[in-house]
Amino acid sequence: MSVLVPALALSAACCLGFGFVLQQDAARRAPPGDFLSPRLLLDLMRVPRWLGGTALVAAGMALGAAALGRGELSLVEPLLATNLLFALALSRRRTRQPLGRQGWAGLVLLAGGVTAFVVAGEPRGGTAATDPLRHWLIIGPTTGLALLLTACAKRSRTASAPVLLALAAGLLYGVQDALTRVSGDRFSAGGPAHLLASWQPYAVLLIGVTAMILVQSAFETAPLRMSLPALTAAQPLAGIACGVGFLGDRLRTDADALTWEACGLAAVVTGIVLLGLHPAMPRGTAHRRPARDLQPR
Repeated sequence: MSVLVPALALSAACCLGFGFVLQQDAARRAPPGDFLSPRLLLDLMRVPRWLGGTALVAAGMALGAAALGRGELSLVEPLLATNLLFALALSRRRTRQPLGRQGWAGLVLLAGGVTAFVVAGEPRGGTAATDPLRHWLIIGPTTGLALLLTACAKRSRTASAPVLLALAAGLLYGVQDALTRVSGDRFSAGGPAHLLASWQPYAVLLIGVTAMILVQSAFETAPLRMSLPALTAAQPLAGIACGVGFLGDRLRTDADALTWEACGLAAVVTGIVLLGLHPAMPRGTAHRRPARDLQPR
Protein backbone atom coordinates (compact mmCIF):
# COMPACT_ATOMS: atom_id res chain seq x y z
CA MET A 1 0.00 0.00 0.00
CA SER A 2 1.36 3.39 -1.01
CA VAL A 3 1.98 5.86 1.81
CA LEU A 4 0.56 8.59 -0.42
CA VAL A 5 -3.02 7.31 -0.14
CA PRO A 6 -3.23 7.48 3.71
CA ALA A 7 -1.41 10.82 3.64
CA LEU A 8 -3.93 12.28 1.21
CA ALA A 9 -6.89 10.81 3.13
CA LEU A 10 -5.68 12.15 6.49
CA SER A 11 -4.98 15.57 4.96
CA ALA A 12 -8.52 15.52 3.59
CA ALA A 13 -9.86 14.58 7.04
CA CYS A 14 -7.96 17.51 8.59
CA CYS A 15 -9.46 20.00 6.12
CA LEU A 16 -12.95 18.54 6.56
CA GLY A 17 -12.79 18.60 10.37
CA PHE A 18 -11.63 22.21 10.55
CA GLY A 19 -14.07 23.25 7.83
CA PHE A 20 -17.10 21.67 9.53
CA VAL A 21 -16.37 23.57 12.77
CA LEU A 22 -16.20 26.91 10.95
CA GLN A 23 -19.32 26.13 8.89
CA GLN A 24 -21.39 25.21 11.93
CA ASP A 25 -20.30 28.35 13.79
CA ALA A 26 -21.73 30.42 10.93
CA ALA A 27 -24.76 28.25 10.10
CA ARG A 28 -26.11 28.29 13.67
CA ARG A 29 -26.85 32.02 13.20
CA ALA A 30 -28.89 31.51 10.03
CA PRO A 31 -32.61 32.40 10.02
CA PRO A 32 -35.00 29.49 10.79
CA GLY A 33 -36.90 30.05 7.55
CA ASP A 34 -33.91 28.81 5.57
CA PHE A 35 -34.26 25.26 6.96
CA LEU A 36 -33.79 22.71 4.10
CA SER A 37 -33.89 25.50 1.52
CA PRO A 38 -31.28 26.53 -1.06
CA ARG A 39 -31.71 30.04 0.38
CA LEU A 40 -29.64 28.85 3.32
CA LEU A 41 -26.56 28.57 1.11
CA LEU A 42 -27.26 31.96 -0.47
CA ASP A 43 -27.48 33.63 2.95
CA LEU A 44 -24.37 31.87 4.25
CA MET A 45 -22.33 32.93 1.22
CA ARG A 46 -22.25 36.41 2.73
CA VAL A 47 -20.52 35.18 5.90
CA PRO A 48 -16.69 35.15 5.68
CA ARG A 49 -16.33 32.45 8.34
CA TRP A 50 -18.65 30.12 6.43
CA LEU A 51 -16.80 30.80 3.18
CA GLY A 52 -13.52 29.94 4.89
CA GLY A 53 -15.00 26.72 6.25
CA THR A 54 -16.44 25.86 2.85
CA ALA A 55 -13.04 26.43 1.22
CA LEU A 56 -11.52 23.97 3.68
CA VAL A 57 -14.29 21.43 3.04
CA ALA A 58 -13.78 21.83 -0.71
CA ALA A 59 -10.05 21.28 -0.26
CA GLY A 60 -10.81 18.21 1.84
CA MET A 61 -13.07 16.82 -0.86
CA ALA A 62 -10.41 17.45 -3.51
CA LEU A 63 -7.78 15.67 -1.42
CA GLY A 64 -10.26 12.86 -0.76
CA ALA A 65 -10.90 12.53 -4.49
CA ALA A 66 -7.15 12.33 -5.08
CA ALA A 67 -6.91 9.58 -2.46
CA LEU A 68 -9.84 7.73 -4.06
CA GLY A 69 -8.10 7.92 -7.42
CA ARG A 70 -5.09 6.10 -6.02
CA GLY A 71 -6.58 3.77 -3.42
CA GLU A 72 -9.59 1.66 -2.59
CA LEU A 73 -12.76 3.24 -1.22
CA SER A 74 -12.75 0.69 1.62
CA LEU A 75 -9.37 2.05 2.70
CA VAL A 76 -9.97 5.77 2.20
CA GLU A 77 -13.40 6.02 3.87
CA PRO A 78 -12.32 4.88 7.37
CA LEU A 79 -9.41 7.32 7.24
CA LEU A 80 -11.75 10.17 6.27
CA ALA A 81 -13.77 9.37 9.40
CA THR A 82 -10.89 10.74 11.47
CA ASN A 83 -12.07 14.25 10.53
CA LEU A 84 -13.79 14.24 13.91
CA LEU A 85 -10.37 14.16 15.62
CA PHE A 86 -9.38 17.36 13.84
CA ALA A 87 -12.74 18.97 14.56
CA LEU A 88 -12.28 18.15 18.25
CA ALA A 89 -8.72 19.54 18.19
CA LEU A 90 -9.95 22.90 16.86
CA SER A 91 -12.89 22.97 19.27
CA ARG A 92 -10.59 22.17 22.21
CA ARG A 93 -8.33 25.03 21.24
CA ARG A 94 -11.30 27.38 21.33
CA THR A 95 -12.93 26.04 24.51
CA ARG A 96 -9.72 25.00 26.33
CA GLN A 97 -11.47 21.85 27.58
CA PRO A 98 -9.17 19.01 28.71
CA LEU A 99 -9.39 15.79 26.72
CA GLY A 100 -10.27 13.69 29.79
CA ARG A 101 -11.17 10.00 29.90
CA GLN A 102 -14.00 10.37 27.41
CA GLY A 103 -11.81 12.11 24.87
CA TRP A 104 -8.95 9.65 25.21
CA ALA A 105 -11.35 6.69 25.01
CA GLY A 106 -12.95 8.09 21.86
CA LEU A 107 -9.57 8.81 20.31
CA VAL A 108 -8.25 5.29 21.02
CA LEU A 109 -11.45 3.63 19.77
CA LEU A 110 -11.58 5.68 16.56
CA ALA A 111 -7.90 5.33 15.72
CA GLY A 112 -7.76 1.71 16.86
CA GLY A 113 -10.94 0.81 15.00
CA VAL A 114 -9.66 2.29 11.74
CA THR A 115 -6.35 0.45 12.19
CA ALA A 116 -8.07 -2.86 13.00
CA PHE A 117 -10.37 -2.63 9.99
CA VAL A 118 -7.57 -1.76 7.56
CA VAL A 119 -5.11 -4.35 8.90
CA ALA A 120 -7.66 -7.17 9.15
CA GLY A 121 -9.49 -6.40 5.90
CA GLU A 122 -6.42 -5.62 3.79
CA PRO A 123 -8.48 -3.59 1.28
CA ARG A 124 -7.32 -4.15 -2.27
CA GLY A 125 -8.60 -3.34 -5.69
CA GLY A 126 -10.44 -5.64 -8.05
CA THR A 127 -12.58 -5.49 -11.15
CA ALA A 128 -15.43 -3.00 -10.88
CA ALA A 129 -18.90 -4.27 -11.77
CA THR A 130 -20.11 -3.19 -15.20
CA ASP A 131 -23.72 -4.30 -14.71
CA PRO A 132 -25.83 -1.16 -13.98
CA LEU A 133 -28.17 -3.27 -11.85
CA ARG A 134 -25.29 -4.00 -9.47
CA HIS A 135 -24.71 -0.27 -9.04
CA TRP A 136 -28.36 0.57 -8.40
CA LEU A 137 -28.82 -2.27 -5.91
CA ILE A 138 -26.47 -0.29 -3.66
CA ILE A 139 -27.09 3.31 -4.74
CA GLY A 140 -30.90 2.99 -4.83
CA PRO A 141 -31.51 1.80 -1.25
CA THR A 142 -28.81 4.13 0.12
CA THR A 143 -30.22 7.27 -1.50
CA GLY A 144 -33.75 6.08 -0.73
CA LEU A 145 -32.87 5.79 2.96
CA ALA A 146 -31.32 9.27 2.85
CA LEU A 147 -34.54 10.68 1.36
CA LEU A 148 -36.62 8.90 4.00
CA LEU A 149 -34.47 10.29 6.81
CA THR A 150 -34.77 13.78 5.32
CA ALA A 151 -38.56 13.48 5.08
CA CYS A 152 -38.76 12.35 8.71
CA ALA A 153 -36.58 15.25 9.80
CA LYS A 154 -38.67 17.78 7.88
CA ARG A 155 -41.88 16.41 9.35
CA SER A 156 -40.73 16.12 12.95
CA ARG A 157 -38.60 19.29 13.38
CA THR A 158 -37.76 17.90 16.85
CA ALA A 159 -34.41 17.46 18.57
CA SER A 160 -33.80 14.35 16.46
CA ALA A 161 -34.11 16.22 13.14
CA PRO A 162 -30.43 17.36 12.97
CA VAL A 163 -29.24 13.82 13.62
CA LEU A 164 -31.51 12.47 10.86
CA LEU A 165 -30.31 15.13 8.44
CA ALA A 166 -26.67 14.43 9.27
CA LEU A 167 -27.20 10.69 8.76
CA ALA A 168 -28.84 11.38 5.40
CA ALA A 169 -26.00 13.67 4.35
CA GLY A 170 -23.41 11.08 5.42
CA LEU A 171 -25.09 8.41 3.30
CA LEU A 172 -25.15 10.76 0.31
CA TYR A 173 -21.50 11.71 0.79
CA GLY A 174 -20.59 8.02 0.83
CA VAL A 175 -22.38 7.52 -2.50
CA GLN A 176 -20.77 10.70 -3.83
CA ASP A 177 -17.32 9.35 -2.97
CA ALA A 178 -18.08 6.15 -4.87
CA LEU A 179 -19.32 8.05 -7.94
CA THR A 180 -16.27 10.32 -7.73
CA ARG A 181 -14.12 7.19 -7.98
CA VAL A 182 -16.14 6.00 -11.00
CA SER A 183 -15.84 9.44 -12.64
CA GLY A 184 -12.09 9.43 -12.13
CA ASP A 185 -11.80 5.99 -13.72
CA ARG A 186 -13.85 7.12 -16.73
CA PHE A 187 -11.71 10.24 -17.13
CA SER A 188 -8.52 8.13 -17.01
CA ALA A 189 -9.94 5.69 -19.55
CA GLY A 190 -11.27 8.12 -22.17
CA GLY A 191 -10.60 11.72 -21.19
CA PRO A 192 -13.14 14.57 -20.72
CA ALA A 193 -15.44 13.48 -23.55
CA HIS A 194 -15.82 9.98 -22.10
CA LEU A 195 -16.47 11.45 -18.66
CA LEU A 196 -19.05 14.04 -19.73
CA ALA A 197 -20.97 11.46 -21.76
CA SER A 198 -21.81 9.57 -18.56
CA TRP A 199 -24.29 10.39 -15.79
CA GLN A 200 -21.89 9.99 -12.88
CA PRO A 201 -20.25 13.47 -12.83
CA TYR A 202 -23.64 15.18 -12.90
CA ALA A 203 -24.83 12.94 -10.08
CA VAL A 204 -21.73 13.90 -8.09
CA LEU A 205 -22.64 17.60 -8.39
CA LEU A 206 -26.32 17.06 -7.58
CA ILE A 207 -25.57 14.85 -4.58
CA GLY A 208 -22.91 17.28 -3.36
CA VAL A 209 -25.27 20.28 -3.38
CA THR A 210 -28.09 18.27 -1.79
CA ALA A 211 -25.83 16.91 0.94
CA MET A 212 -24.47 20.39 1.66
CA ILE A 213 -28.00 21.76 2.15
CA LEU A 214 -28.75 18.89 4.54
CA VAL A 215 -25.52 19.41 6.48
CA GLN A 216 -25.94 23.18 6.80
CA SER A 217 -29.57 22.71 7.90
CA ALA A 218 -28.37 20.27 10.57
CA PHE A 219 -25.66 22.74 11.63
CA GLU A 220 -28.24 25.53 11.70
CA THR A 221 -30.64 23.78 14.07
CA ALA A 222 -28.35 21.98 16.53
CA PRO A 223 -24.88 22.08 18.07
CA LEU A 224 -22.03 20.35 16.31
CA ARG A 225 -21.95 17.57 18.89
CA MET A 226 -25.38 16.37 17.70
CA SER A 227 -24.83 16.49 13.94
CA LEU A 228 -21.17 15.79 13.18
CA PRO A 229 -20.96 12.30 14.79
CA ALA A 230 -23.91 11.05 12.72
CA LEU A 231 -22.43 12.54 9.54
CA THR A 232 -19.01 11.07 10.25
CA ALA A 233 -20.36 7.60 11.09
CA ALA A 234 -22.70 7.26 8.10
CA GLN A 235 -20.28 8.30 5.36
CA PRO A 236 -17.70 5.49 5.70
CA LEU A 237 -20.38 2.82 6.11
CA ALA A 238 -22.09 3.91 2.87
CA GLY A 239 -18.75 4.28 1.10
CA ILE A 240 -17.54 0.82 2.10
CA ALA A 241 -20.86 -0.68 0.96
CA CYS A 242 -20.41 0.96 -2.45
CA GLY A 243 -16.77 -0.04 -2.66
CA VAL A 244 -17.44 -3.70 -1.97
CA GLY A 245 -20.82 -3.71 -3.72
CA PHE A 246 -19.89 -2.46 -7.19
CA LEU A 247 -16.42 -0.89 -7.31
CA GLY A 248 -14.60 -4.18 -6.97
CA ASP A 249 -12.93 -3.49 -3.61
CA ARG A 250 -11.99 -6.73 -1.93
CA LEU A 251 -11.66 -7.45 1.77
CA ARG A 252 -10.52 -10.59 3.53
CA THR A 253 -13.55 -12.76 4.28
CA ASP A 254 -12.22 -15.51 6.55
CA ALA A 255 -13.86 -15.78 9.97
CA ASP A 256 -11.05 -14.08 11.91
CA ALA A 257 -10.80 -11.21 9.44
CA LEU A 258 -14.56 -10.62 9.38
CA THR A 259 -14.62 -10.59 13.18
CA TRP A 260 -11.87 -7.98 13.37
CA GLU A 261 -13.44 -5.92 10.59
CA ALA A 262 -16.80 -5.87 12.39
CA CYS A 263 -15.13 -5.02 15.70
CA GLY A 264 -13.10 -2.29 13.99
CA LEU A 265 -16.17 -0.65 12.46
CA ALA A 266 -18.03 -0.90 15.78
CA ALA A 267 -15.07 0.73 17.55
CA VAL A 268 -15.00 3.50 14.91
CA VAL A 269 -18.69 4.29 15.42
CA THR A 270 -18.36 4.17 19.23
CA GLY A 271 -15.30 6.41 19.13
CA ILE A 272 -17.11 8.88 16.86
CA VAL A 273 -20.03 9.08 19.31
CA LEU A 274 -17.74 9.60 22.32
CA LEU A 275 -15.74 12.31 20.58
CA GLY A 276 -18.84 13.97 19.21
CA LEU A 277 -20.34 14.23 22.69
CA HIS A 278 -17.12 15.53 24.23
CA PRO A 279 -17.59 18.77 26.24
CA ALA A 280 -15.11 20.53 23.96
CA MET A 281 -17.56 20.28 21.06
CA PRO A 282 -19.78 23.37 20.70
CA ARG A 283 -22.91 22.75 22.79
CA GLY A 284 -25.59 25.21 21.88
CA THR A 285 -26.90 27.36 19.10
CA ALA A 286 -26.87 31.09 19.18
CA HIS A 287 -29.95 33.27 19.12
CA ARG A 288 -31.28 33.26 15.56
CA ARG A 289 -30.91 36.54 13.77
CA PRO A 290 -32.61 37.84 10.66
CA ALA A 291 -30.89 37.20 7.36
CA ARG A 292 -29.80 40.82 7.10
CA ASP A 293 -27.82 40.41 10.33
CA LEU A 294 -25.72 37.71 8.70
CA GLN A 295 -23.95 40.32 6.63
CA PRO A 296 -20.35 40.92 7.78
CA ARG A 297 -19.70 44.18 9.52
